[in-house]
Amino acid sequence: MDVPRGKEVARRKLIKRVAAIVVVLAAIPLITWGLSRLKPAAPTVDRATVWVDTVKRGPMVREVRGLGKLVVEDYIWIPAQFEGRIEKINFLPGSKLHASDVLMIISNADMALAANDLEWQVKQAEANYTNLQVTLQSSQLAQKSVTQQVKSDMSQAELQADRDKQLTKLGLKSDLETKISVAKWEELQGRYQLSKEQLDISDQSIKAQLDAQKVQIEKLKAAYELKRQQVQQLVIRAGVDGVLQQLGAGAPLPPLEVGQRVAPGTILAKVAQPSRLKAELQIPETQAKDVTLGQVASIDTRNGIISGKVVRKDPAAINGTITVDCSLEGQLPEGAVPDLSVDGTITIEKLANVVYVGRPVIGQAGAKVGLFKLDPDEKEAQRVSVTLGRSSVNTIEIVNGLNVGDKVILSDMQNWDAHNRIRLN
Repeated sequence: MDVPRGKEVARRKLIKRVAAIVVVLAAIPLITWGLSRLKPAAPTVDRATVWVDTVKRGPMVREVRGLGKLVVEDYIWIPAQFEGRIEKINFLPGSKLHASDVLMIISNADMALAANDLEWQVKQAEANYTNLQVTLQSSQLAQKSVTQQVKSDMSQAELQADRDKQLTKLGLKSDLETKISVAKWEELQGRYQLSKEQLDISDQSIKAQLDAQKVQIEKLKAAYELKRQQVQQLVIRAGVDGVLQQLGAGAPLPPLEVGQRVAPGTILAKVAQPSRLKAELQIPETQAKDVTLGQVASIDTRNGIISGKVVRKDPAAINGTITVDCSLEGQLPEGAVPDLSVDGTITIEKLANVVYVGRPVIGQAGAKVGLFKLDPDEKEAQRVSVTLGRSSVNTIEIVNGLNVGDKVILSDMQNWDAHNRIRLN
């Protein structure tokens, strides 16, 4: 009887083992399915290290910003008019100048010698004029004396002829002698008339000769004055009130030095008028497309803010930026000098009623990006797809993906690109 009882026990043990195996085999798929339904563990991010902003609705001002500097709106280049050697430099860059201040002195021995030679030629011509005038006046006086003598002789001959005619009538003088007296008188009349004509012509001749000499003098004076002015131009003056920006043409050429020879056309100095400045801003080319002439600008000089307007925009980008010039309006703050670094903001447009949020680190206008939106309890954040619209310096329009009141992380979250959820401490 003991044997059958042992078989029964063995059979029950076998059944239990089979049942256990069946339960295990049935549980494996259920466990696998359950594990697949579990969410992966979310990485933890310190809330204090991320920038969180709330989506809002209302007016939004579109602006673009760029760094730049103040540059002189009006300046003059002073070139060398003639070849010469720099003898003296009186001012260095940064000096304030008046229009009459002498910047430098250039020497040219040939020009100075030519000016002296012309000056002596003028003096010689003036002396010749005086000598000619005296000579011609002496000749004219001699001619007047001759004319006067002929006139006197003619008058005496006329009296002699009249007397002889009277004596002839009385029979006291022969006809032949009377005819000779009359002929002499007529001859002297002709000589007197001719002498008068010569005297009249002498006046015209004197005037013509003196005028010719005057023309020669004026010609020499003009040449001397021109040469004198050219010599004076070797004394280089500022010409305007301003600030000396640089000596010479600037980099890459070295500055001018005493003793250096300069050729005609060489740039000697650049003088700026610091009272008339403009801001030269470098705007990123992705933002500069909406900048147009006449837009309002605000220029921060670190010592005050100046209002202005866009007056010029470069047609091409250089190194990823476009140069935009802004005129300045109103009184310049203290310390506003050329080449001062400034921060400029240009207002593009004012939007009346849009959904917007602070501008995220990644994402440009019109792009579609993934942002982490905070859960209502703000303990976790989930990545959502957001379509961006028009952008400004600090804000950007939300076209789709977020609602008013949503809180999103705007910081750079590239380290968590592999995760769609994060936990916030």
